[in-house]
Amino acid sequence: MSQFTLSLFDPNFLLPHRAGVAGLALALAELENQGNHAPLTWNITDEAVELEWEDSDQEVVTWLLKQTYQINDQGYLNVPALKLDEQGQYTFTQGVLTTFLQHNKHRKLKSPSVTRTFSIDEGQPEIQIDVKPLLSCYYTSDLKDAFNNKGAFKKKIPLKGNHLPGLVECFVNGPYQESPQGFLALLFLPLACGYYQLPPQPVGGKLSARSALVIPEVQHLKHWVRRRRAMRGCTYRDFRSSGAGESALHFLLQEKAIEESQQFGVHYCEVYQLGKQVWNAQQAYLKQAVYRVEVTDKVLKVLKLYEEARQVFPACVRQKENGETWLALSKALPWICDNLIGGQPWYAGFFEFYKRNRIYEREGLVKMAEYLNLDERVLFEVVQDAFSKYLDGQRQQANEQGRKLDYGQVTDKVIYRFQRPNTQQEFATALVDFLSQFRSKAARDKGPQIVHWIHREENWRRARDLVLLAIATYSSKKGDALNGVDVPLESMDEGDTTEEEMFAFANE
Repeated sequence: MSQFTLSLFDPNFLLPHRAGVAGLALALAELENQGNHAPLTWNITDEAVELEWEDSDQEVVTWLLKQTYQINDQGYLNVPALKLDEQGQYTFTQGVLTTFLQHNKHRKLKSPSVTRTFSIDEGQPEIQIDVKPLLSCYYTSDLKDAFNNKGAFKKKIPLKGNHLPGLVECFVNGPYQESPQGFLALLFLPLACGYYQLPPQPVGGKLSARSALVIPEVQHLKHWVRRRRAMRGCTYRDFRSSGAGESALHFLLQEKAIEESQQFGVHYCEVYQLGKQVWNAQQAYLKQAVYRVEVTDKVLKVLKLYEEARQVFPACVRQKENGETWLALSKALPWICDNLIGGQPWYAGFFEFYKRNRIYEREGLVKMAEYLNLDERVLFEVVQDAFSKYLDGQRQQANEQGRKLDYGQVTDKVIYRFQRPNTQQEFATALVDFLSQFRSKAARDKGPQIVHWIHREENWRRARDLVLLAIATYSSKKGDALNGVDVPLESMDEGDTTEEEMFAFANE
């Protein structure tokens, strides 16, 4: 007889193991009505899963995996416990294929690709996606490496690092050696995670696909299982994330939406950003970065701001000239999300963002400016009022010379004026000179607040970001559009990564 107790508080378990215990609890909860026919018995407590069986370990584990992971006739990895619709099955399958099953030894895909269509927005063209159906994978195999010739667990079970992205730092010392308890937990880790496809990133001169894996921290099994059952599957729109930071915020936003009480909620999650590394030509989804996002009162406020930002910078369906459709993502949203999870104001780093994106989502930034606090709004409004005075002078000069005012050109001149300073003193001088030259009513009695912004070491860079944001988002009462045409989405050259690029792995 075999007996196992998989506890959330096992000192030998890492975050992936604890999330795997939660995934196992979810799978077993789905099998409750089959208890009389199952070759094992189980008990789920608040903090542990207790298992017991009399047959061989290999027979029981194989049966349990067959009940948990199935491949349907569309070639999707179907998990009955997750109760996913077609889009949910697609996103779950693609998410697992670009994380746990990324290596071709762990999955077999059918060629050629088949075209699938998903509806994103009512009245908009459908998204067309070429998919290679899944034929088999690690979770539907017999897992012979985990058992001896008698069908019992080996004392140490080898696991390849490419099957556990981020868990193993170096492959030089061979496979990761896992205990039977840890191995069991990791088999069900995919059920607990969130998956996101990130925009491709240039690596070695070529665009390379990226993905994000979100692993939650679970402290109460029964309540987590109940909440996980209430969570809807990820749609294609939600699967396409603008960055790792947004992946964490979106995952926590989903958790918060179905959370019964803060006491039993997810207190933090870790996000593994996976993608190509120039030093490894074989593996396509190596760890690039890890983020830990804790759910504090401050983060709960951040989630509200993120929810607003998602509405302001939505992903939209775009159609190419040849009729192909793709989902274009915001370039501003990942920058804003990285600020939010880093505890920075949402506009932090606008100085660098503007230099990288001279054509940017101006309309969205205008709406986001509504969420500045009272102190930030003082400087923002003073600069915009002074800029208005500057434009009046430029407009009058253009009229005298009989020409039309080039709003983009005059705006760029002022922005360049505030981009040149590299030190606190240089910036303070530039700002005071500008406000003195173009006096505004909004600046009256605001001297102390402005001095506070520009003469404190920790504030001046934020002040520079605010000043540039104020100028870049300025609109006159006449509705003059400054700074050119809004292009809020990815360019056509940065469309969806093809499946061949996503799964272009070399044999080992």
